Amino acid sequence: MITRITAGALTLRGVSLGGVYTSIFCPELNAVFDVGIAPRSSSAADFIFLSHGHVDHVGALSSLLGIRALVGKKKPPKVFLPQEIEAPILRALEAMTELQRYDLAVDTVAMKAGDLAPMRGDLQVRAFLTHHVVPSLGFSLVRHIKKLKDEFRGLPGQEIAELKRAGEDLFNVVERTELSYCTDTLIQALDNNPELYRSRVLVLECTFLDDRKPIKLARAGCHIHLDEIIERAEKFENESLVLMHFSQLYKPAEVVEILDRRCPPALRARIVPFVPKTKHWPG
Repeated sequence: MITRITAGALTLRGVSLGGVYTSIFCPELNAVFDVGIAPRSSSAADFIFLSHGHVDHVGALSSLLGIRALVGKKKPPKVFLPQEIEAPILRALEAMTELQRYDLAVDTVAMKAGDLAPMRGDLQVRAFLTHHVVPSLGFSLVRHIKKLKDEFRGLPGQEIAELKRAGEDLFNVVERTELSYCTDTLIQALDNNPELYRSRVLVLECTFLDDRKPIKLARAGCHIHLDEIIERAEKFENESLVLMHFSQLYKPAEVVEILDRRCPPALRARIVPFVPKTKHWPG
């Protein structure tokens, strides 16, 4: 039932089916993106990102926390979420705690577009605005990396060490976006945040793929159509463009066939479809 793919240096595991459930776990980042379903294999993650409040994206949060307790994780996970949904999420967990008779505690980080919050070490998360029928956000996980300035490149290590001891400013700090997660949104989320095209891995919804659901109707539900991605094909610089959240209109193998047939070769080479290797969707 679990889909597993490799996107650059990252592994992504989980399930995503538009309108039914989405939850994607990245073990290298120790992070889960949305919790519409609660696979046991993702329960130990210490960071949870909730894009919006629809049940196919948050409905299994209490289940994940319960499984987390079973596997021995006692520290509450850090949950990053739109500030508008923090209070109802906490109320829901309070009710489920009463039923479970076990504290389903979380450490919430309420965010608005443009906010930057620490995760661990040199890894931070930046929230960006997405466009759905309810309050929603996307998330970019960014790392700040020291790079030796051009004028010091090629110097022997001993000389660099001496300069460092002398207090010389040797490094520039550059920002590298490891992964961006963007779902349940109009395509304007990309137009308004062009840095997403340069994220090493971009996990992007692509709910509809052909004229069975024309762009006009896709936009009415605040979802992205493949036509809109193809229109922007030359903008994508990502190492991996992970497309997910496909509609039940398409069978898993059909998704791959449509992408192969419709996408320009350079764009298709970047795309990693998040679909199971089965005839039917899980569940």
